[in-house]
Amino acid sequence: MDLAPHFGDDVRARAFAAFLESHGGEAHIVALQDFPDPDAISSAMAYRLMAAKYDIEAEIVYEGRISHQENLALVHILSLELIRFTDSLPLDRYDGAVYVDNQGTTTRLTDRLVEQGIPTLAIIDHHAPQGVLQPEFTDVRPVGAAATIVTDYLRSGSVLELDADEQSHINLATALVHGLRTETGGLVRAGADELLAAAYLSRLMDPELLETIMRVQRSRGTMDVIETALSNRLVKGGFSLAGVGYLRHADRDAVPQAADFLITEENVHTAICYGIVQGEGERELVVGSVRTSKVTLDVDQFLKSALGSDFRGRHYGGGREGAGGFEIPVGFLEGTNDSDHMRLKWDTFERQIRTKLLKAAGLTGGEED
Repeated sequence: MDLAPHFGDDVRARAFAAFLESHGGEAHIVALQDFPDPDAISSAMAYRLMAAKYDIEAEIVYEGRISHQENLALVHILSLELIRFTDSLPLDRYDGAVYVDNQGTTTRLTDRLVEQGIPTLAIIDHHAPQGVLQPEFTDVRPVGAAATIVTDYLRSGSVLELDADEQSHINLATALVHGLRTETGGLVRAGADELLAAAYLSRLMDPELLETIMRVQRSRGTMDVIETALSNRLVKGGFSLAGVGYLRHADRDAVPQAADFLITEENVHTAICYGIVQGEGERELVVGSVRTSKVTLDVDQFLKSALGSDFRGRHYGGGREGAGGFEIPVGFLEGTNDSDHMRLKWDTFERQIRTKLLKAAGLTGGEED
């Protein structure tokens, strides 16, 4: 059931309701990206609440870490039930998998679920199509946020009617507004779909609750990463590239925050920040974030062209309008604590990534312009 872009929102919502009805009484795993953001978390909340109407038990699972200060606040203040995957979680208890705000390329859960023979039931996402999974139900739209899509389902009334007197509905509306604003630069980059969604949710959301979530302060680690990005950045042809070296898993979300900061510099239209995340026995990854105000730059195609894909054909990077990210496994070189080896490893990855990004941008190496 793959809905083409020309179908209207009501048609999509009715198709989604029919999908849920056909799976009534099942247990679903809602697979989020390894490092969930407010859009993913709030959209998964919406799926769980809508699925419950059809007696579907939906558990929200991620394998990485929630480290961004606002994301932690969102989870803690709203007392959200999210499960961090460990080997003790029996995946065979689920009848199917649902991917929200991703298409299986940014979560390690994908391979685990496929190995367990768990069918892919649905993908609800706003990023460019990845074509890795073949779900029963697909709603992938070029809108500003996954929250936009699930709010369309709610607005239609085909799935669930939100009640302004129900606290769980108030919490959901508040979380979805937070997801919308974080994906669209505080609604500055919002399209008509996002504005319609925000208008619908505004009658239910709790402004004081949202302010509390947004009021959290940056950690010392995040400030240090931003400082390093400023010190190490290369500005050329409107691009600002900054490698920040090694990061703790707890500071992983400092990378997109640094990119958000770098793009505010005069004469910069595209900011790219990246570093190596390590620690806690998990695999090492080069992680990066892209932010752009250049309307002619297709972030998804830029990253796919620059960084390529792995042996399975999965691209290391991807994105949507105005933003994107990438993850590249360090592989054989990971795990060393020797300072000289770590420095050489970073120098190797730094040089390779910078060269690839500059080449894809049509630029050559050089000093700041």
